[in-house]
Amino acid sequence: MNAITAILVTTLLGQGYYTPEEAQALFTQANEAYAREDYKAAQEGYEKLLSHGQGGPDVLYNLGTTYMAQGDLGRAVLSLERAWKQGGRAPDLEANLALARAQQKDKVEGVAVEEDFLTRLVKATPGEPIGWAFLGSWVLGFGLLLLFRFLTPGKRTWTAVLAVLSLLVALPTGGLLAAHAWVEHTVHDAVVLSPTMVAREFPKSDAKSLFEVHAGLKVRVLEETGRYVRIRLPNGLEGWTEREGVAEI
Repeated sequence: MNAITAILVTTLLGQGYYTPEEAQALFTQANEAYAREDYKAAQEGYEKLLSHGQGGPDVLYNLGTTYMAQGDLGRAVLSLERAWKQGGRAPDLEANLALARAQQKDKVEGVAVEEDFLTRLVKATPGEPIGWAFLGSWVLGFGLLLLFRFLTPGKRTWTAVLAVLSLLVALPTGGLLAAHAWVEHTVHDAVVLSPTMVAREFPKSDAKSLFEVHAGLKVRVLEETGRYVRIRLPNGLEGWTEREGVAEI
């Protein structure tokens, strides 16, 4: 590695990493900025943490409340929904999500499209704890099976029982983890960011207008082509709109 390459690598690594102490200090500074109603500084602090891989439900929740304080409903809902997706389940998060939804201009009418069972199951269960539960039970189960080979016959019984129990736990958690991966890959929920967006019959600027959507509305992205995406509203209504006006959760 030559000197120039080393300098570039060092610079990039420096830009992409905070120590735990640095991350905590920045988080505290952003919280203090929010407390004194310097929302722009708070927003910048939370976004720095996210861009450096130091996010999580707490950072996303605080960023969402900061956007709400600035009147940016679209990005507020997006951040709060991302906090929920990452496992945030605090009462304050639920309350702020409900408050943000109540402020949305769109009141979607019609019969809601019911989610399939697998999608509802995934949305009701946090992915990260399930992943750790599967990994822990799987490693423990096979570790006990390896230990079983080296124990005397009198000590093998409980080892075998614990190994079987661990692997039995790994089966449903593994299945649920696979369901999370499948839904993550196939189901793409998004939030409208633009104040107003027109949904059209085809992915063309001169296509017939079908309906309008507004900032903060949660939609399902079905497909994309060029600069357009086809979205579905909670009541099943579908149309094509510009990609840059929506952001995936």
